[in-house]
Amino acid sequence: MSQQTSATILMVRPSNFGFNPETASNNFYQKEDERSAQEINALAVDEFDGFVALLRSKGVSVIVVEDTHTPVKTDAVFPNNWFSTHDDGRVILYPMFSPNRRLERRKDVIELLINGGFKVDEIIDLSFFEQDEQYLEGTGSLILDRVNHVCYACRSVRTHSMPLEYFGRLMDYEIIEFDAVQEINGQMSPIYHTNVMMHVGSDLAIICLESIPSAAERLQVQVYLEKTGKKIVPITAKQKFEFAGNMLEVQNAQGKKFTVMSKAAFNSLSSAQIQTIERFTEIIAPEIPTIEKLGGGSARCMMAEIFLPLV
Repeated sequence: MSQQTSATILMVRPSNFGFNPETASNNFYQKEDERSAQEINALAVDEFDGFVALLRSKGVSVIVVEDTHTPVKTDAVFPNNWFSTHDDGRVILYPMFSPNRRLERRKDVIELLINGGFKVDEIIDLSFFEQDEQYLEGTGSLILDRVNHVCYACRSVRTHSMPLEYFGRLMDYEIIEFDAVQEINGQMSPIYHTNVMMHVGSDLAIICLESIPSAAERLQVQVYLEKTGKKIVPITAKQKFEFAGNMLEVQNAQGKKFTVMSKAAFNSLSSAQIQTIERFTEIIAPEIPTIEKLGGGSARCMMAEIFLPLV
């Protein structure tokens, strides 16, 4: 029986964190900053280390990988986009929209897992889709209900139907595909990553239903979440902009479950929403304002779950 929640997380300490103009064209959460590159990276490292310490203080196992200084990879702190691991021993490498983000795919990270006692039976490299400008950015694009083998994904320039369907056949997942939009400067634009607007845990689903314009697609998502036993916690578009959809459920060695979100996301939630989440899990809320502002990603994006079996 597959588990929804991992007790081991891999995170990449940044070496050259900063604003990435290649991704800013469709990630409207990114904001430029006038501070020096050295100051920005130092702030990001401090936020990263505080995040790791907070997870470890709760007994969550965190594997920290150092980013390589060259080539420069401003978004290396978000490893969940380039690979995912699965409890059948498979590792999947994903096709990435931004050419400079493709540099994040590192064989030595997979070797580190193998040398650390994890069993890797097969590495499946989907990066060939990049030749046809077809992208699927890992668990940014894919919200996986691992127990029920259902995958939720919103279409965007970083989440295309062809590699999405390929993933579904390859991994035996039912694909629930939909459009999701947000208002930017008075115009409706596609949401670039599904994990910006929804999270699925063992018992909970946090989702911005109002961002799904099609009533039929919105109903389909609701029906699947409910029939797989998820308690739906709706969030607003305003809360989504505070990264309230960008959460991840993790557990410690004792099996205690936590919902991880940024402090900004936590502060945007109502007391009723917090109470609902805390009925099922304890909340961990690191402060990562520099990473959120310049990187346009939040707590969930910084954590790559390790589901691989031990040797």
